[in-house]
Amino acid sequence: MPSPQALRLDRWPLAAALLCALLAMGCSTLQPQRVRPGQSQAEVLAAMGQPTGRYALDDGAQRLEFARGPAGRVTWMVDLDANGLVLGIEQVLDAAHFARVVDKMPRDALLRLLGRPAARQGEWQNRETWSWRYETHDCLWFRVTLSADGLVRDGGAVMTDPACDTRSAHLRR
Repeated sequence: MPSPQALRLDRWPLAAALLCALLAMGCSTLQPQRVRPGQSQAEVLAAMGQPTGRYALDDGAQRLEFARGPAGRVTWMVDLDANGLVLGIEQVLDAAHFARVVDKMPRDALLRLLGRPAARQGEWQNRETWSWRYETHDCLWFRVTLSADGLVRDGGAVMTDPACDTRSAHLRR
């Protein structure tokens, strides 16, 4: 019977191979620079990995969401035509997309525009506030409150992200 030390040493090659495979998988996903108009859905999935959401668009087209949340600050949207070919790709967590959020926008339209939020918080009167982190030098996030009937209330707002607000973190201790 082998000693316990020998058994542990036998596991190192397997553990090293597994670690290398996991690192390689991480490097092989989310490569938006490889996505070009006219490519197939299969090519998109090879470059980006599995989408975090799928949204129906007009005329049989669809939008694939590649969110890097909840702490991630980037969400890529890839639009495919009815034949599954890429129409375009864009990173949607930015001021230009936030400006398109308007009062009474339906929940589904908000998801198609920005993708899944990093956080969801229940509010009074069955309202819900959704928050998206995004790339900024000021540690901010974009927040939208939805009414009980699933409509945006008063557009959205940029606020300090409590995950990196040092004053808030100090008060929670």
